[in-house]
Amino acid sequence: MKGFALEQITDFTDFTRGGDLTEFLKQTDNVFNMNNCRSHPVRVSPDAQHIHAILQKPKRGLVTFDRIQRVAVAQSPSYLDTGSALSVPIVELLYLDSGSKDSSALVAVILENGKAEFWKYWERKAGWDLLQTSDLCNSSRAKVVSVCSSGKFIIWCEERAASESVSAFPAARNNFRYCICKRTYEREERGVRLGGVKITLHNSPCYRVLAARGDVVYLLPDNQEAAAGNGSKFFLTWSPKQDRMTISSVCKGALLSKTLHSTKKDSDYKTMISECVGMLATISPPEICSVAPTSCGGLLLLLSSGCISLLQSDGVLRQIYTLALSCPLDCSNQISMQIYGSTLACIVYRTLYLVDTSTGRLLENITLKTDGMLFLNSREKNGIHFLSSTGMYLVKELGVDPTSKQLGCSDTARPDAALVEAVFEEACRYYQRRSLSSTQLTVEKLKSGGMFQAPIALSSILGVYMKTKKDSELPQGGGGYSKLLASLGTELESLVALEQLKASVVSASDRKLSISCETLVGQEVNRLLFSDLDRDNLLYLNVIFKTFPREFWQALQASLRLGSNGEGFLTAKAAPEVWKTVLSPVQSAPAPLSSSQQQTPSNGAVPVFELICHSLFTFQPKWLSRFVELAQQQAGASSWNHGGKESPESVPLYKRALRVLPREGQAQELQVELLLCSQRPNAVMQAMRILLELRHWERVAEVAQRFSQQSPLLNKEIFTTLLCEVSQHRDLDPYLDLLWTLCPEDMTVTSILNIVLKSLPPCGSEHKPFRTDRNQMTIGMLKPLLNKVLQRETKPSQRYADILQSPSFPPPTPPRQPHTVPRSVTEPAMPTVSAPSISSSVNNTSVDKGCSSPRHENK
Repeated sequence: MKGFALEQITDFTDFTRGGDLTEFLKQTDNVFNMNNCRSHPVRVSPDAQHIHAILQKPKRGLVTFDRIQRVAVAQSPSYLDTGSALSVPIVELLYLDSGSKDSSALVAVILENGKAEFWKYWERKAGWDLLQTSDLCNSSRAKVVSVCSSGKFIIWCEERAASESVSAFPAARNNFRYCICKRTYEREERGVRLGGVKITLHNSPCYRVLAARGDVVYLLPDNQEAAAGNGSKFFLTWSPKQDRMTISSVCKGALLSKTLHSTKKDSDYKTMISECVGMLATISPPEICSVAPTSCGGLLLLLSSGCISLLQSDGVLRQIYTLALSCPLDCSNQISMQIYGSTLACIVYRTLYLVDTSTGRLLENITLKTDGMLFLNSREKNGIHFLSSTGMYLVKELGVDPTSKQLGCSDTARPDAALVEAVFEEACRYYQRRSLSSTQLTVEKLKSGGMFQAPIALSSILGVYMKTKKDSELPQGGGGYSKLLASLGTELESLVALEQLKASVVSASDRKLSISCETLVGQEVNRLLFSDLDRDNLLYLNVIFKTFPREFWQALQASLRLGSNGEGFLTAKAAPEVWKTVLSPVQSAPAPLSSSQQQTPSNGAVPVFELICHSLFTFQPKWLSRFVELAQQQAGASSWNHGGKESPESVPLYKRALRVLPREGQAQELQVELLLCSQRPNAVMQAMRILLELRHWERVAEVAQRFSQQSPLLNKEIFTTLLCEVSQHRDLDPYLDLLWTLCPEDMTVTSILNIVLKSLPPCGSEHKPFRTDRNQMTIGMLKPLLNKVLQRETKPSQRYADILQSPSFPPPTPPRQPHTVPRSVTEPAMPTVSAPSISSSVNNTSVDKGCSSPRHENK
């Protein structure tokens, strides 16, 4: 562990009225702890030459303490002459153009009533002059609650009166009555010229605006009551130049990024967050206790759990360190954080923590005698400076000059740092799978428990790899080390490419992001369909389907080679490996993706076949039944599918496709097509009943004519069903001729009449002797059918036609058989049948059958 020590820079004796400054800081510490203020009332200029104290009670104003450059012209500080504005609280003090060539300091004092006072420091006379006073807000009734400066913009959050709110929901005006505004400023010789006011966000909750380097402004919920509902679960990252807003969370990082436009619809707060309300409802992030912007455009976050994370300007959220605290933190604690180069400094409970951000290792913790506030010094960017009631201090590394380190802001976001974190996370998942304990293993437990030592070596490998990547040469003389680095080259390049891809996606435009999304989804879906899916990959495919449904459909068309031929029918020229993945058996019945009432499978993953059917139903429903037919053909012709037969426990493909469709009548036509494409009798009859319920009579006749030739049993069931339907109404009258042609051969007049009598609708309660009903069935309708059946019944049987039409009757006597001795005494000889007995039998059968039928009909 490195050694650090505190070095006092000044005890305020070289500041004007240094004694008063010391007393004010002592009082400030006490007031700060008692009142639980969120912001410290002391501001330090970027060059550390001026200290400003914001007074609130009992006297409002601003006191400046300036470092004495020339003792001869030193003056005692005074209250800035704000005139009548002294009765108005000061919201913030902004340092404008701190990096300009003009060395004179320019300060903007923003008051609560929307007034802005611009003061300039004159080094020659060691005093401050008021340049001008301007109205920052357009409305005289506006109230500024937070303000900051970024680049050439002044940005603030103002509270509008209830009558000025344009919200469509009057009940929400109390919570969503704030606006985020901006206007440009330009420094002139004797003043400041302000641009026009532009409202970036309408009807928003109360936000605390916080500026960071690199044209980045963070909007943090300042009032938990104002951020009603899910408003406290996220914060906003805004680029004033590009007018691009990103919604971020402390547990998910960047959630949504979109470009704002000048219209009120696009700049409305509710419209902007409506796309991720469902995601916000599912997360429960910890409370943010303290924040601090970084010199790289990022934002430091200290959570109530003691975890310190860095939200980078590209939207990546990275955990840096977790404080070992005896009690949880809250917003009432005095906390100060800053990043200096690659070192994180944090003061909590009068303890200064120094952490290396590249490795997440604690360098030192120093106990302080008093409370302190960290600040950045533009002249010594890498030096850790903090202010306390006893003076200004510099944290100095023993034996090293801190100013000699030239660590840029890119050190906090180096690819090798992300790769090191990836190594730890991968090791954590590996040991979790091998562990017999049900306790969730975390990276922190893995590090603290000494369970895994390989990241030390792998981190070193990653560091060498990142260095040699620029030189395109491996280290010489490394022996096995160089071989190990060469063997890991492919994986390391993939991880680096992944980090670069994530950074490019976050900063890409909407059109480029859409193209990249289509490409990535296409590659992933094609890779998964050409592989043997396990449970994890199937879950991954389900996530892709739910997150990118349109891109998933486009990827399916490419992987399955779906298209239509000249007649408009679907064709699929997928590889056998893809069909094997698509037709994988179902372990448990999947839930329909379009119905929320049915339960999901136990493993939470929907099979591939159901995913494809749902995409077809959503984007190309006419292709669904044809796809099921092609799938059935592949299932019957493939040797890997149980030898070309369905196993008893398998579910037919048409039933799996039916489960995708909604239960209620939105897709009944598709249900009929799926039932008919199965070619199964029960499914055909189910489709017939659906068509009868829908009263699609022409379609009913077409299906009956088509499938009646499939088998005699199915023909008989179709005829019986349609005869019952004809007995109830007259809608099928145009198709009676077709129906009578479907009458089976074994159907008799008696059976037809029985079916009709049982199917007739019940009569009314009142009996009228001469009642007529046009919808009632008549004997005249059945006459053609009955005549046809009677003619068939009275026609002589052709069973013995060859005997009856023989040339000689009776037939000649067969030759007698020679008499044989019986096999045993007990067995009698076979009797000889005479020809007249056979003739008599035939005559009796023909007559009886010929006479019985007419007699039966006469009854």
